[in-house]
Amino acid sequence: MIYQTCIACGEKHGADEIVYSCKRCGDLLEVEYDYDLLKAKLEKSDWRSLSLSVWRYKDFMPIRDPSKVISLNEGGTGLHSCNRLINFVGVERLYVKNEGENPTGSFKDRGMTVGVTNAVELGMKTVVCASTGNTSASLAAYAAKAGLQCIVFIPSGKIAYGKLAQAMVYGAKVVQIRGNFDHALKTVLELSEKHREVYLLNSINPYRLEGQKTLAHEICDQLNKRSPDRVVLPVGNAGNISSLWKGFTEFHKLGMIDKLPKMTGIQAEGAAPIARAIKNGEDEILPLDKPETIATAIRIGVPISWKKAMRAIKESGGTAETVTDEEILEAQKMLARSEGLFVEPASASSIAGLKKLFEMGKIGKDEVVVCVTTGHGLKDPDIAIKISEKPSEVDAEIGSVENLLGLSRSMPVTVVSR
Repeated sequence: MIYQTCIACGEKHGADEIVYSCKRCGDLLEVEYDYDLLKAKLEKSDWRSLSLSVWRYKDFMPIRDPSKVISLNEGGTGLHSCNRLINFVGVERLYVKNEGENPTGSFKDRGMTVGVTNAVELGMKTVVCASTGNTSASLAAYAAKAGLQCIVFIPSGKIAYGKLAQAMVYGAKVVQIRGNFDHALKTVLELSEKHREVYLLNSINPYRLEGQKTLAHEICDQLNKRSPDRVVLPVGNAGNISSLWKGFTEFHKLGMIDKLPKMTGIQAEGAAPIARAIKNGEDEILPLDKPETIATAIRIGVPISWKKAMRAIKESGGTAETVTDEEILEAQKMLARSEGLFVEPASASSIAGLKKLFEMGKIGKDEVVVCVTTGHGLKDPDIAIKISEKPSEVDAEIGSVENLLGLSRSMPVTVVSR
């Protein structure tokens, strides 16, 4: 049996009911399973024999008809052992789960494959979201695959062209709202409530988060059925840290791992309502009217899933921290140059945050740490170009090249015949 359950009052809503918040109290919903039934189902399943992907975990999903699955082969991303990056961040055992390897270049694909599949099962014809970039790119791709109309609302101002180009080329109707992401999300919520034929797929939709929880499942399987000591990840609208915690706790309930990791959320200094609440010991966030950071993917002042995120951090014994734009860009460059992993600025916040927390003495040197990088660097190439050295121009003459590169000119070799 599957329900949509309110995280505050416990009110249950039907699995097929199109509802984005609790009808009784208005709070967030999450998908709830009967774990005894799920455990019995898994004992008869072949899921362990399937290749690593989101749909390897099909038995953990609220999907009834496998023939309706909309997939672009998402998931199965690399868990990279970073033996050179440890010199930068301090811990001895570090892995990077690189979500930029997903089909549209971000972790959002995990959620969209499930969310759009659910839309198809419900018979919806139009899907919609508000986005700072990655969500719109992902939704547009999966809507195109499913043959659905897609509408995306983006805030005015700077949107990374790598993401905007994706949404446009996949055929989405792109609408720019005057204001920031929070204004765009408010408009989308009103639209989907008024027009029930328009299906909302922001992270307020609990079905989308069911796909994102597979990130946690994969990490455990890639670590040979073990959980890391700590997971560090960027936090914007806060759906991802919430869904990962759900994925880890599911495996723990089912006896698949023997411990749970400490969930550690990193926010940009100019957009950090959750981190500040955690650091100040508050139970609620203080919304920001004008969030600002170079990391556009996490430039959100009123995270919709803040309650879920704070619950995940507190229940896991984790923490949250802020990082500056300068620290983010330094980490982006260091990850690329030490491990060959090119990620967008928001992704690099997890690396910057790990470094900062280690220096503060809040993370132990011997902890097994997984940093999640959420999007590919080509999502926002302008930033990478600005922080990198400019190309050098020389004449097409070997001497000029040697001078530029600091290479000594070899003396001619005289061959003496005998």
